[in-house]
Amino acid sequence: MIDMFLKSVIDSDTAAVVICDTEHRIVYMNPAAVSRYARSGGSGLVGKSLLECHNSQSGEKIIQIIEWFKKDKSNNRVFTFHNTKENKDVYMIALRDGDGRLIGYYEKHEYRTPESGKLYDIGGIL
Repeated sequence: MIDMFLKSVIDSDTAAVVICDTEHRIVYMNPAAVSRYARSGGSGLVGKSLLECHNSQSGEKIIQIIEWFKKDKSNNRVFTFHNTKENKDVYMIALRDGDGRLIGYYEKHEYRTPESGKLYDIGGIL
């Protein structure tokens, strides 16, 4: 049952979430990712190698990061990029099973732009 809740968390995120296994195969894309990467194939990318979506230099870095993730259970997060246009930082995050074994990874986007909406804005109810 927890899988349903976890999927809901990922699907409701406005940032693109692309989950890969340790062989770099895309196993899941949330709706934001499907939309963001629509010109590259959108949901059709599921099942394909993430390495095919990157240039060789980026692919090498991804492979190095996965090897670093494998070296120690505490190796779980790497800052990979700052996107000035969207004012966000991008990280690669390790995914581990209950025993700490690496089972995959995903890219996490953390936006720095402060929220512009009103607090608790649900149509004047609060």
